[in-house]
Amino acid sequence: MLVRLALAFGLLGACVAIHAAMLTVALRRIGPPPTAVGAADWRVLWRLIRVASWLVAAHLIEIVVWGTAYAVLGVFPDPETAAYFSAVTYTTVGYGDLVPPAEWRLLAGMEGLTGILMCGWSTGYFFAVVSRIHMGHDR
Repeated sequence: MLVRLALAFGLLGACVAIHAAMLTVALRRIGPPPTAVGAADWRVLWRLIRVASWLVAAHLIEIVVWGTAYAVLGVFPDPETAAYFSAVTYTTVGYGDLVPPAEWRLLAGMEGLTGILMCGWSTGYFFAVVSRIHMGHDR
């Protein structure tokens, strides 16, 4: 059990590193928000679409990391099933159509917790971007 828990924390750490890297790159690539009064609405909309795309890409990479772990560990019979299970677990949808063997259920629970944490981080980041845009328009 301790080995599986250590593995789960390793995957959590990988997700934190991926998320931090993706958000750092997003900050650099997307650039500062439009601050000129009367800036075209399409520029603001395009910025929000790019931010959302970066965030979703980060989550998809993290889902693939967990899915790859399930596949390598032989928790599910094929990579597609492992990826699907990872997606519904990370997003906490949890359809229940797939259940890992008893010895791997703790790992699945940790993935759900990691997904909640990473989605919360993304929400905070998106909120900060929107706040900066509105602060720029209120000047």
